[in-house]
Amino acid sequence: MSNESNNLRLAVLIDADNTFKVIDLIDELFEEISKFGDASVRRIYGDWTQNQLSRWKEILPKHAIQPVQQYANTKGKNATDSALIIDAMDLLYTAPLDGFCIVSSDSDFTRLAIRFRESGKLVYGFGEKKTPESLQAACNEFKYFEILSQNKQVESENSLSTQTEDISSKSKASSKKKTTKSVTSSSEAAATPDTKKSSRELAMDTKLVSLIRSAIEALSDEDGFAHMGEVKKHIVKNFSAFDSRNYGYAKFSDLIKTIGLFQVDTQNQRIKDKRKK
Repeated sequence: MSNESNNLRLAVLIDADNTFKVIDLIDELFEEISKFGDASVRRIYGDWTQNQLSRWKEILPKHAIQPVQQYANTKGKNATDSALIIDAMDLLYTAPLDGFCIVSSDSDFTRLAIRFRESGKLVYGFGEKKTPESLQAACNEFKYFEILSQNKQVESENSLSTQTEDISSKSKASSKKKTTKSVTSSSEAAATPDTKKSSRELAMDTKLVSLIRSAIEALSDEDGFAHMGEVKKHIVKNFSAFDSRNYGYAKFSDLIKTIGLFQVDTQNQRIKDKRKK
């Protein structure tokens, strides 16, 4: 990530009524946002008189998130959405911002995301995999909560591994097996079904393969090679929810190598479709 990207000023707007799953992933959310820029504005919208939002109140001070009160004036109507949208438009015209982060799985924010992009602002979306495609497509990039959950799982497993090493160095041989077994079972319980896709599974994913091939074709030189970083950017432009982590791979290069359909020039970070001679 370039210094220019890290200096982008972003507004983080959270729909409290539609993001219950991210409560336990708030650290991971802001860590992900930091990859895009500085979260200069941090606001969360909801009716804070309702008990269902009580867990949020404990978390907000840790990340300096400003709660915005919006009463549910009419039963069955989501006034929170309107409050967020009105606030967002005020920020668009009055704050020196480079982009917006919309944290919600609600398709009602699709037009807002489109409006931001029409004004030349970057838009990053964060929501569940079930988020309607309309909102995902309206963002420059869209990240799933499930990815953040996987990041948290990895950190947890690393912590467990460190604890196991410390315990093993001090405990007797008889207690080592018990500790290892306990840690192993905990890791297995935390494992998600979305583990690494196999080479065969990836190669049979026609949408994924088509996206990569189209990007290579658009960016390739006379030898048929295209720079890996540019290929990734091109894919995201056409499919905002693309992320190698969705397939179980932390790095785009590892995903490409595993698919097996592309020639990789590791030294120059280039790739080529094996079908092209």
